Amino acid sequence: MGRSQKIRATGELIGDAFAGVVDTVAEVHQAIARRTFAALRPAATPVRLLHDEITSGVYRVVRSAHALPRAISVVAAAGAGLFDHVPLPANRPAGLAIALVNGWVGADLGRRHPALALGMTLHSESAELTLTPDGLAAAFPLATSRIVVFVHGWCETEQYWWLSSRRHYGTERSTHGSRLERDLGYTAVYLRYNSGLHVSDNGARLARLLEELVAGWPVAVTEVALIGHSMGGLIARSACRQADAGGYTCAPHIRHVLCLATPNLGAPLEKAANAAAWLLAAFPETRPLSRLANLRSDGVKDLRYGALVEDDWREFDPDELLRDRCTNPPLLPYVTYYFIGTTVTARHEHPLARVVGDGFVRFPSASGNGRRRRISFAQDNGHYLGGLHHFDLLNHPDVYHQIHTWLARTGEAEGVTSTMDFSQRNDSAVGVAPT
Repeated sequence: MGRSQKIRATGELIGDAFAGVVDTVAEVHQAIARRTFAALRPAATPVRLLHDEITSGVYRVVRSAHALPRAISVVAAAGAGLFDHVPLPANRPAGLAIALVNGWVGADLGRRHPALALGMTLHSESAELTLTPDGLAAAFPLATSRIVVFVHGWCETEQYWWLSSRRHYGTERSTHGSRLERDLGYTAVYLRYNSGLHVSDNGARLARLLEELVAGWPVAVTEVALIGHSMGGLIARSACRQADAGGYTCAPHIRHVLCLATPNLGAPLEKAANAAAWLLAAFPETRPLSRLANLRSDGVKDLRYGALVEDDWREFDPDELLRDRCTNPPLLPYVTYYFIGTTVTARHEHPLARVVGDGFVRFPSASGNGRRRRISFAQDNGHYLGGLHHFDLLNHPDVYHQIHTWLARTGEAEGVTSTMDFSQRNDSAVGVAPT
């Protein structure tokens, strides 16, 4: 869709959000007033009637202001229509803002504001891919038989894989993907998707895209590796399960799944949000705030306990209090699974690390080592890095060192020679970061 349609949809979204907040404030006000006037009994009836008439009028007037952002967006869209050939997500700040909205709103965005809803697409370093033999050949004239697909996390875009590139490598162009291309002969592909949808839904979509990607790849594919950050690791695991269950021809080519700071057993912030919403629902005065809090997307609610497949959420109340209904689908025997976890402290046994983990995910969840549930990562396929935060794992040299170490095993077995010298921290990988 063009820029003008996205601007109009943004105005509608802001207007709807404003109206929703006003309605919530009005409901809270009314609930407090009802309790107050009930305590004052019939003597307060005249005052109550006057109060209700005045406040309802005030809220109607304030709520009518939701039409203002819509009107402004219509005018702005009319001018922007001249530039509809420039897609809005190609603008980095706008693209990141749209990803944030998608992550929070999820499926409702597609129903109410479809111009802002992200579809699932695969990208090279600089452009969206056309998944046909001709389109892929044009995008990757030097395609290799080894594909690595990067799956970003919640409220992120594929642009996050370039995070801190200049700080670590002295260039804006370096990612885990560009270095794997240089060092181990992979061809890097990047996923963009609506992170507000259920993990299982995104897993199914990714499985279908991988089928198209492998079928149209310019050369015979010998190996596919999936590297997921945060929620992306759950989606990668889900895609493997669904590709295997669906009998997809791409499934046997998936050889590696690497989970970077993935909440395999859940994320504490989503658990806290669930508990807070439940507590707010316990009192009439704050119940409207609970309904507002529970408008969080299906995707973020899946992060509460790491819901991976449809059976983990179908037919259950998504807002029940801290109930872990997630199953433990077995890992596929022909796929090697890895995890990397971190904490903000130097040791994961530190009391602070036990509480906050890396800021978003605690180490037991990243490692799949919980009290009730365990993910059966092989002993040598897990790695801990201390003193980093959640987003460091997207493009940190120490993270890449471990990724390279793991994936080089297969390369050496297949005769692929590593060219990486880890004594050299300045990366000279070629490529163009998205803008």
